[in-house]
Amino acid sequence: MIVKKQRPTLQNIADQVGVTKMTVSRYLRDPEKVSKAVGEKIAQAVEELGYIPNRAPDILSKAKSYSIGVLLPSLTNQVFAEVLRGIETVIEPQGYQAMLAHYGYSKRTEEKRIETMLSYNVEGIILSESYHTERAKRMLKSTGIPVVEMMDSASPPLQQAVGFDNIKASREMTEQLIAKGRKHIVYLAARMDERTKQKITGFEQAMNAAGLTPNVVSTKTASSYTVGSELTHLAREKYPHMDGIYCTNDDLAIGALFECQRLGLKVPEDISIAGFHGHDITSVVNPTLATVITPREEMGTIAAEQLLHRITHPGEKIQNKIIELPTQIYFGESL
Repeated sequence: MIVKKQRPTLQNIADQVGVTKMTVSRYLRDPEKVSKAVGEKIAQAVEELGYIPNRAPDILSKAKSYSIGVLLPSLTNQVFAEVLRGIETVIEPQGYQAMLAHYGYSKRTEEKRIETMLSYNVEGIILSESYHTERAKRMLKSTGIPVVEMMDSASPPLQQAVGFDNIKASREMTEQLIAKGRKHIVYLAARMDERTKQKITGFEQAMNAAGLTPNVVSTKTASSYTVGSELTHLAREKYPHMDGIYCTNDDLAIGALFECQRLGLKVPEDISIAGFHGHDITSVVNPTLATVITPREEMGTIAAEQLLHRITHPGEKIQNKIIELPTQIYFGESL
């Protein structure tokens, strides 16, 4: 049960440190205006209490903001554009608007964006990650507002999650590659965020179960067609007997397809290729690309519905802490 709490105040910090509220306010405006020793104590209290500055006027802070915080790792990725569309189709008819921010897959940046959103008194937050900094979790807990996480149904949620099982979906796609007779499959990974690591786990589970070696070629840079092409080139050098490529997303898979065609490899006769997410482009390239279709818009819709219900029914027990949505394999012509 999540009940909105009274957020920590300057007075709470002052009481914990043993100074005046004015001293705390002075420190927050300019740390150089208080002694180093006092500043360190105030900083520690701010951290422990999960204090969030209130940028809205006091009179507004007592009113409803009708704003929903939505944090996305990317604003250009088709996956999250469809998630956002699902969210907005639910909240806007109810008079709410999305306060949108992106954080580039960085936990520290996500923490800063959460702080900013909470300072504007959003009434709930939808997050795209299941792993956060300790300070981010403390801030969310201190406000007590409803939080829904998306994209992952396997990890323990802060409050509630709507997503799919990345490990299971990845394992199932790998099993399809193996069923096609592929024995030297290489997984191509970018960014190495938590969901990519989950997909690698599913890949490894399927390969190990079949008695095959799970080879991975990865980079921490962002995914793109170019990166997919580059990783394919590296994989060919490292694993010359490679007969299957499984990519953490469709961008890499399309790049892998183009690189194989450039090298004169026939797909799927010489090598099979599979992606993840089911972008529109997978159905128009030649050959059409095998991929895992994920329920992006539906996920955004359900996350928003759950969040609005909890905002309008404060104190009500959460009925479904984890809502897992199914994925679907599109076989295309590249397996």
